[in-house]
Amino acid sequence: MMIFKSRQITALALSAIATITTTGITEIIHHQEAIARNISFIYSPLSLTLRVESLQLFAETGTVNRNLQTYLNLAGVNEEQKQQFREALTTPVEVDPILISRILNTDEAERLLNYFGSVINIKGGSNGKYLLRGALITSALQPEGLKLINILNNLAVDVEIDIRRILRYTQQIETVLQASAIFEQEVINQAEIQTISSIDINYENLPDIRQPGNIPFNHETINLFDQSRNRTYYAELYYPTTIVENTPVVVISHGLSSRPEDFGARAQHLASYGYLVIAPQHPGSDILQTQNFIEGFTRELFIRNEFINRPLDITHTLDELERMNQSRWQGNLDLENVGIFGHSFGGYTALAVGGATFDWERLAERCSLDIGNLNTALILQCRALQLPQEDYQFRDERIKAIFAMNPVNGAIFGPDGLNNLETPLFIAAGSYDPATPFVFELAQTHPLLDIPDVYLQLQEGQAHVDFSQLDAGISDLLNTVTNLTLPSPVLLNEYTHSMMLAFFEVHTRDNQNYAPYLEAGYAEYLSQGQEFKTYLVREESIPALREVYQRFVDQNADIIFSNQ
Repeated sequence: MMIFKSRQITALALSAIATITTTGITEIIHHQEAIARNISFIYSPLSLTLRVESLQLFAETGTVNRNLQTYLNLAGVNEEQKQQFREALTTPVEVDPILISRILNTDEAERLLNYFGSVINIKGGSNGKYLLRGALITSALQPEGLKLINILNNLAVDVEIDIRRILRYTQQIETVLQASAIFEQEVINQAEIQTISSIDINYENLPDIRQPGNIPFNHETINLFDQSRNRTYYAELYYPTTIVENTPVVVISHGLSSRPEDFGARAQHLASYGYLVIAPQHPGSDILQTQNFIEGFTRELFIRNEFINRPLDITHTLDELERMNQSRWQGNLDLENVGIFGHSFGGYTALAVGGATFDWERLAERCSLDIGNLNTALILQCRALQLPQEDYQFRDERIKAIFAMNPVNGAIFGPDGLNNLETPLFIAAGSYDPATPFVFELAQTHPLLDIPDVYLQLQEGQAHVDFSQLDAGISDLLNTVTNLTLPSPVLLNEYTHSMMLAFFEVHTRDNQNYAPYLEAGYAEYLSQGQEFKTYLVREESIPALREVYQRFVDQNADIIFSNQ
């Protein structure tokens, strides 16, 4: 059993960090002479006014005047909370003002600013997004740095805060936390049921597939060129020293702002069991695109055509392997039964090349809902609405098994698009994932699937990224978060590597010796003695999960599907 309250709060905090660091403002507006004097809190027909100078006095000296005292009394603030509020007003956030102006000059940022601008209005009711943009960037440019009190002082005109929308936002957060707890608990319940009903297997007597295999392998980097798209990219290639007949093949698709090298451990694990693994770069949505964005060479965090180019990269990579198979390996590669592993945006890629299709109507609807602002993955998916809304078909018949980890999928495919898959599907999700939250990206699609051979693995504490690969600065930041405990990256790799290997063995090689590892009991075995456990459910659990999903939606439809 998980302690949902503390862990869900941690997941929400990580989601907030992800939102802040991946979105922002679109242009700088300077109002040097005019400044905001008043903040009006509107709960129609009531209106209360707080003077900015009252907050400034409190921030500088700790003095609470009568104007501010009224609000503190209404809020029931004690002395400790008062000091915390003062710290929040005066604590600077270290940011590069040039970088923040670039980050906040994106389509992704426009969506969030528009939403928060509907909460913080220019007096009279106009959306305050441009006002917020100017205040944030002006504050970041000041010598003392980005502080909340500076942002308030740099608001160019008086503002109104819509209390009803704030309460609505709070209600949406509570609904998301509640839904996360309910769906994760139901996955656990179903895993326990399947464990009890499954064949009793003594995993101590089976090979430990968490450990590397004993097959030696080589690693090289190759350069590829797709003439039809004028697209150059590289790929990391791992392959057994001796290529035997019917050597299995797996393609790895990296995520947004990532690179093929980040998945070296996954590739090496498979290669040590006899797989040829190729991990292509996706230019336009990789780490080089991010670096170009930071350095000011592009205004886009990722190129929107990546929704099209990524699956085409996979097909072209397989075409190149067909050629290399004849010239280098005497036709020994099995390219008729290829597996694909995709992470995050790479999960989208894997699903697309496996046959999932766009659901344009669902995507447009989801992108219009306020609650979607709590889902960082949706902000990415909404960019696809800028594409021609055609019936894209990316299915590659060579793909026979899909392992999608933290996949971006909930709005762009939805259950209707995913039900076009004709291959076995393994989905791995994390309970702490801030980028592709379980409650948005999987709880709304997996229960509605109607395809055979579907596996869902829930990893407690998994937060989308491999924390062993974070730079020192981010690691230090995470260490400062009170009561934040994260699982060992080694443990999470064991959860992933063992399931990944078993899935591909069964569904690309028809090796039924690995079938016992795809049972709920094996996940229970892996979790023995661990604070952060993993759970596995099969397609038999879908009816029960669907019932829980539908009941929750029926009870909360006015919060989920309405902006009022």
